[in-house]
Amino acid sequence: MHLLNGMRGALIGAAIAAVAILTAPLYIDLFQIMQLTVFAAMAVLALSLGFIWGYGGILCFGQTSFFGLGAYAYAVAAINFGDSTPAIALAILVPVIFATLLGYFMIYGGISDVYLGVITLTVSLILFNLVNSTAGDFYKIGEARLGGFNGIPGVPTFNLPGDPSYILTPEQAWMVTGMALILVYLGLRVLIASSFGRIIVAIRENETRAALLGYDPRIYKLITFMIGGAIAGLAGALYVNWGAFVSPTIFALGLSAQIIIWVIIGGRGTLIGPVIGCLLLQWLVTEIGAQQAMDANFVLGAILIVFVLLVPKGIAPTLRDLAMSRLSRDTAPAPTADATAKVKT
Repeated sequence: MHLLNGMRGALIGAAIAAVAILTAPLYIDLFQIMQLTVFAAMAVLALSLGFIWGYGGILCFGQTSFFGLGAYAYAVAAINFGDSTPAIALAILVPVIFATLLGYFMIYGGISDVYLGVITLTVSLILFNLVNSTAGDFYKIGEARLGGFNGIPGVPTFNLPGDPSYILTPEQAWMVTGMALILVYLGLRVLIASSFGRIIVAIRENETRAALLGYDPRIYKLITFMIGGAIAGLAGALYVNWGAFVSPTIFALGLSAQIIIWVIIGGRGTLIGPVIGCLLLQWLVTEIGAQQAMDANFVLGAILIVFVLLVPKGIAPTLRDLAMSRLSRDTAPAPTADATAKVKT
């Protein structure tokens, strides 16, 4: 019953969000629509880490590896095919393959969680330096020049599936990105509510006990890692569509740190938490950048320290606990007259 109520609430919230996404262009100007588009794309990226870390217990410091691979796969495929539909598919497939290979050697190799974080961080650094050194006409895939530190400009944006001549407007691209965020969120909710989701949470809580019950933690952790890579790759395609440009900075360590901060502040162990943390901090960074009053990284660091010390669970779990506490007080039975008399005596 609790599970059904939770899914019902998620569906109602998703329906309200979908209506807001579809009607936003009616009352928001184009500049704000473009801002919301990149916020939604990054929220999909936040969900990828929120899932594998919050539910799978895998702290990946290199989620930008899959994000960047998805972005470059989309850019290269869109330039060569002239169609965004197969490009989006490759943006998901390439990171999944990479996550499968990387995850297999780490997880089946018995790498501990601490070293797993170090390895994924190192992989991001390697990819950053590798793509950064691809300047010149020699480094190209088909018609797409990788461009080195200059990146790939003029990437074709989303078109109507099956009709490359119909390019989506910024408003339509916003709707696609926003709806993708909702679908990823709902898909993860369904996955977590399934037997697979319960198993990965059990493995996160006590891997030895799950193994004794007959489950192989390695395969479940590998599949979780692959799903996180697929979602991050999709986020990369959505991000490139927003700016029609991709460069090696997409693998930067600063972005890797931001993703972790989004999850911590929003609330680990939830799905709505990383979305809230991402949207809130992205908006805050944008406002700080517009004011030019202080360094955005300094503010992010200060916010992280405050939340770790005062709100360690994050925004979403803390609000949930407060709501449950208030509900339990409101639904508690009133003291009877006999009980009141006993207290007085």
